[in-house]
Amino acid sequence: MSGAAESISRKIATAGDLEGVVRAMKAMAVSSIGQYERSVLSLGDYYRTVELGLSVCLRQRGPPHREPQVSGAGHAPVGAIVFGSDQGLVGRFNEEIVEFANKTLGALPGKTSRIWAVGERAHALLSETGNTQPNILSLPDSVVAITPLIGRVLIDVQQAIEKGEVVDVYLFHNKPKEGSAYEPVSRKLLPLDHAWQTHVAAIPWPTKIPPEVIEGPTPALPEFLQGYFFVLLFQACAESLAAENASRLAAMQRAEKNIEEMLVDLNRSFHRMRQEAIDEELFDVIAGYEALSKTDRGNASAKGLSTSL
Repeated sequence: MSGAAESISRKIATAGDLEGVVRAMKAMAVSSIGQYERSVLSLGDYYRTVELGLSVCLRQRGPPHREPQVSGAGHAPVGAIVFGSDQGLVGRFNEEIVEFANKTLGALPGKTSRIWAVGERAHALLSETGNTQPNILSLPDSVVAITPLIGRVLIDVQQAIEKGEVVDVYLFHNKPKEGSAYEPVSRKLLPLDHAWQTHVAAIPWPTKIPPEVIEGPTPALPEFLQGYFFVLLFQACAESLAAENASRLAAMQRAEKNIEEMLVDLNRSFHRMRQEAIDEELFDVIAGYEALSKTDRGNASAKGLSTSL
């Protein structure tokens, strides 16, 4: 086999190995998408319980106050929580969420003073494009690891609020759409929206006898709000991870298609070169046969001439 054919043969073997890796990554992405989507659905009952508790507390407290909603005359320091990814092979997943976050934060009157970047790649992009050096948090690699991360974020945000470093807090993440698509979304976490408080307070209790909060709503309300923020952040993290794996799945599907097309071209070239080598060997055999035939005919003619003499 010629050197060119050997080179193509090695490329075919390498492409086959890559195809196996891509298929394995596709299977892992599909499995991950399923577990994160199920985790979001499982939050439904917990969120419903927290929402009912908030409803009772807000209703017993009375009409919501508007004073806490004033954000320092429109120029309060802003904090942002941005979910990205640690790993690559996700297309423009991190670029899109960072661009969306920077555009949204840039339109706010207040200065962005604190950013919590979940994921190394999102942190790197935010460090390059923003004036605020973001804090980096490791992205969970499973559903079980989401809860400790959210607990850490809640503690950090609470400490920043108590120190007066932030007043308004925004949440940014990619949300999966139908198929392998996703879209960047944002949500204002703090201060609590007046319309939201009014809406939650109006939620009816599911039974005929409404409950009462022991010792009043004041001590219970912060606990229910903590649970409410936990649900929002857990949901955002799980949706971001599902969107990340959906983006990776789409990238792997494109890679698999490119590898298949490459294998078709390489195999075609390999078979063509083998056929050319076989043709050359056949031509050599035919040429050798013809040369031998001419030699035999020449010897036969010389022998006949000698006999006649």
